[in-house]
Amino acid sequence: MSGFSKPLPYGIYPGERDPFPRNELADAARPRIDAILDAMIEEFYAKIPYAQHLGTAEKVNREYYKRFTIEIILRLRLKRVIDGLTIHYFARTNPPLAKRWCHYTEDEMLHDGLFLADLERVGMSRKEVYETEPLLATKLLQGYFYYGLEHEGVPLASLSSSYFIEYTASRTQEKWLDNIERSVGAGAVKGSRAHVDHDDADGHVGFVWEVLSTFIKTEADVDRIITHLRAVYHLFMMFFVELHGLVIARAAEPFSGTYQTAAECGCALA
Repeated sequence: MSGFSKPLPYGIYPGERDPFPRNELADAARPRIDAILDAMIEEFYAKIPYAQHLGTAEKVNREYYKRFTIEIILRLRLKRVIDGLTIHYFARTNPPLAKRWCHYTEDEMLHDGLFLADLERVGMSRKEVYETEPLLATKLLQGYFYYGLEHEGVPLASLSSSYFIEYTASRTQEKWLDNIERSVGAGAVKGSRAHVDHDDADGHVGFVWEVLSTFIKTEADVDRIITHLRAVYHLFMMFFVELHGLVIARAAEPFSGTYQTAAECGCALA
């Protein structure tokens, strides 16, 4: 953590207790969890249709890129409500941690505007974007977060998802953005790149891990986080399958109405 001489949002200030005390069990679990996430990325590229398109296609499908970006915007808008509930949870159980999650939420709160600006630069309107109905996978993902808060009593599902997104984005998005910029134009990723660069500069991967690690007291807690990560992974695979069906498969066969689930593509939850 940063010292008093470097007052970053996630630092410790005079009179505050450290919300991230040393946790050897969490330290030992992180390489295992990161390896699982790396394996998920490899499986995603191997099994999901069009998975490598944004990162490798010579000519990026503009409709696929636009619908992909719209869903990022919709997820961000839905997730900020969950983050508000997470702050409420920490305000009751760990106020110093609530303060830090407030800073993180402040960072992320209006980043949908960065992605919206990219879409406006390729001809979409704000009205068109915000009137788009979220895909089923996105609705189910939000429902999974609410289930955790309501029935498990803790925001562990949503925090696990935050780590999943921050970690996998740090491993994939630079390549994707470079390729989209080459194919579609620099304006199409200006906001997206600003988002990724900001997250990297602020150390979001490490910060979210520190928050997640406060829930690790036993090996069973580690297993619980892995279970959440696998569920979130499954729902993101479902999103990409839906996206492919909506934009690519339907364009080729517009009246098929056929949608595969992530499980049907071979991406098992276990």
